[in-house]
Amino acid sequence: MKIALVHDYLNEYGGAERVLATLSEMWPDAPIYTAFAVSGSTTVKAFGDKKVVTSWFQNVPFYNKLYSPLRFLIPWIWGSFSARGRPAFGWDLSQYDLVITSASWYITKGLGKKEICYCHTPPRWLYGYETSIDWQKYWPVRIYAAIVGHFLRMYDFKQAQKVGVFVANSKNVAERIEKFYRRESVVIYPPVSPPSVPPLKEIRPSVSSWGKKDYYLIVSRLVGGKGIEMAVEAAKKYGFKLKIAGEFAGWKKMRGVETLGRVTEGEKAKLMAGARGFLALARDEDFGITPVEAQMCGTPVIAFNGGGYRESVINKKTGILFDDYSVEGLGGAIKEFEKIKWDKGAIRKHAQKFSKENFKKQMLELVNKYA
Repeated sequence: MKIALVHDYLNEYGGAERVLATLSEMWPDAPIYTAFAVSGSTTVKAFGDKKVVTSWFQNVPFYNKLYSPLRFLIPWIWGSFSARGRPAFGWDLSQYDLVITSASWYITKGLGKKEICYCHTPPRWLYGYETSIDWQKYWPVRIYAAIVGHFLRMYDFKQAQKVGVFVANSKNVAERIEKFYRRESVVIYPPVSPPSVPPLKEIRPSVSSWGKKDYYLIVSRLVGGKGIEMAVEAAKKYGFKLKIAGEFAGWKKMRGVETLGRVTEGEKAKLMAGARGFLALARDEDFGITPVEAQMCGTPVIAFNGGGYRESVINKKTGILFDDYSVEGLGGAIKEFEKIKWDKGAIRKHAQKFSKENFKKQMLELVNKYA
């Protein structure tokens, strides 16, 4: 079969990009179509050996700054990849037997004659879910969002009806797909690989205390909606040691906790393996890959009892799920966590159900059945 992969855009490397990377491993000759690719970004570097086809939006001045305010252009951006596109520029998706779309907030769906849409979530900003950036902070933007959002919700629904098969990254997202698109979906959890652990001498001093088991860990971009401020306040109030690894994304270093900034995969693995527990505190996470990575290292998780965490954490067996989303609620969860003797082997065994091998097997079965 002649297959094409389609992804929102190539900029920051996160969970959705890991899915794209695995799909590209499975079909290495498939080109990657995307709205735009930010030169020098972590994702562009990761896909440097692949054929990447961008839309006309790539040529808009300051596109990497304007893609959010110019989101009303989304229908025209993806429209350029339809049968009315320009084959000379590689913009014609009608030539492929199967299109596999990797869809999140940029309404990346409904683009092929035969299409499997791996949906990370229906766009959170369109349907009232908390987002990492409070982009509607000011009233003129709220008015703009209300007008644009109305038309893009209609466009999103229309495009969703063109999809042949929906794949949801969790039961949580499958419920959203049914609610907003009135479509059934197959649940295939995203591919998670245990972080590779290099020799200790390769780890920088700031994370060399990984083996002491005296700290709790968060691995996340420092943005809103991740519960980071709550964790910092809880660490100060209850006196536990907290390390936070991830890009600052506009945030400053916080007093009372150790902020490490962006770390390598090896450093992340050491941090996860050495932590007493891993904190996952988003209020309604789509799925959440980092808690699974921590469990693959044998580290139990303390997570809010909501969203995809309910599917990846078994309460009191591989971690603690708590209901009271507050500093006090987190403090109580940690006290309960400290009383349990955790079985690393059982934690690792549970995490294997989310392995890359399982993802590849299930996706290949689906593609062979559908296409």
